[in-house]
Amino acid sequence: MNKHEIMLAGSGGQGMILASIILAQAATLANKNVAQSQSYGPEARGGMCKAELIISDSHISFPRVINPTFILALTQPSLDNYTKGIPADCIVMADESLVIPKWLSEQQVISIPVLDTARIKIGKLFTANIVAVGAINKVLNIADEDSLRNAVMMHIPKKTEEINMNALKAGELLLDKYQSHSLADSLLIA
Repeated sequence: MNKHEIMLAGSGGQGMILASIILAQAATLANKNVAQSQSYGPEARGGMCKAELIISDSHISFPRVINPTFILALTQPSLDNYTKGIPADCIVMADESLVIPKWLSEQQVISIPVLDTARIKIGKLFTANIVAVGAINKVLNIADEDSLRNAVMMHIPKKTEEINMNALKAGELLLDKYQSHSLADSLLIA
């Protein structure tokens, strides 16, 4: 890895900011350089929300995402809004319930059931962000397994350890089942 410019987008209350903080913590534990920021509309819960994260093996000279290399979108407005004009080699991970905009190529999209995995398999929709963290790390190899798990444990409420560890593993397993295509192949770590 040289540098990842990551954007996590969804609606307020989906935990995108916490997911970015956990990924940043995991990268730090794995001795990588990190810059993290977030923004959300005045509606907060329910309004559009975005978190940005830059992870690099070398010095980060500017702390904002300029040329995203990876975008996670959990809502249709975030997918539509944040993927316009992105580089052709940017990987877009979208919840499979979303309609993929025509400007995205099939090769750059990873469509997986983040929300259904949290709601149905884990039994709690609030774990969708942790499911996403597991899937993102599987694709980008941000941190080793121990660093990722330690980062999750540092940022979740007490007595939710088991459900969040199950959500993290479920996110990782989503990529085992995913049939990757050319762009994803270059990033996917089995």
